[in-house]
Amino acid sequence: MESVLKILPSHISEQIDFFLVKEDIDIQEIRLRVNQPVELNDGRRATWLKQTFFSQSDAKMFLNKISDFSLYRLEEELRHGFITIQGGHRIGISGSVILENKQVKAIHHVSSFNIRIAKPQFGIIQPYLHYLMTDTIQNTLIIGPPQSGKTTFLRDLANYCASASSKLELKTAIVDERSEICASINGVPQHLLAPRIDVLDRCPKAEGMMMFVRSMSPDVIIVDEIGSERDAEAIDEVIHAGVQIVCTVHGRSLADISERPTIQKILQKNIFQRFVILSNQHQAGEVTEILNDKGQPLYQRSVIL
Repeated sequence: MESVLKILPSHISEQIDFFLVKEDIDIQEIRLRVNQPVELNDGRRATWLKQTFFSQSDAKMFLNKISDFSLYRLEEELRHGFITIQGGHRIGISGSVILENKQVKAIHHVSSFNIRIAKPQFGIIQPYLHYLMTDTIQNTLIIGPPQSGKTTFLRDLANYCASASSKLELKTAIVDERSEICASINGVPQHLLAPRIDVLDRCPKAEGMMMFVRSMSPDVIIVDEIGSERDAEAIDEVIHAGVQIVCTVHGRSLADISERPTIQKILQKNIFQRFVILSNQHQAGEVTEILNDKGQPLYQRSVIL
């Protein structure tokens, strides 16, 4: 959080600091919109600093700071709509889009920023490892709605697979298309990861999976947010190559994702041996169910009334 406050306009960082001293809130996002009050979000509710506005000059100064006063240097990041800064924090941007050949070339006149605070958590998967690990990691699909902790769970599982503590030390390959799992800067992951991890940063998932299979002989491939036809085809190829797969998908239940044609095709091939269902009803990263390959519960969270 300290590294984020340093790059914010001083009048905003001071007010956020003051607010955090008074309120017990775990900020996940800071949203800045030109001519609007600053919004703080803990994943379940939003709070506005009603007397603290983000001006046009604030936006210009902030963009200069996060780009190190060289927007050209970050042209590719701006085209994708987000910038990753030191500490693994990711800043989403929106504004006027410039198209070239029907593709996004750049975003100019940036008017909104969404700062997602990176808080890597390790050890959260410990209670569930015996459901997911045998002599290797089971082919696993992690299901959850937005901000339910899917990427956090995935990162922790990847770290465990590749670490000595797992006693397996699997060669773990991560295709990090949106720089969310590892938050790499110049190819170097900002989040602490085990030594047997290889990362393809900002690489399309399908292409990245095939690149790893062909050249890096992984034991397991980790990908976030599958959903396209190409993802489905690549996962099929990964399995046929004898490589394990762990990935995430947006959804609320196995029944929910089964209604999507692309996911349905993957499920019909009986690739996944475990389904982890996450919820953010009480807190992000809450595991509500773990199912086997037949959709039968191996674990269900006790509901306390």
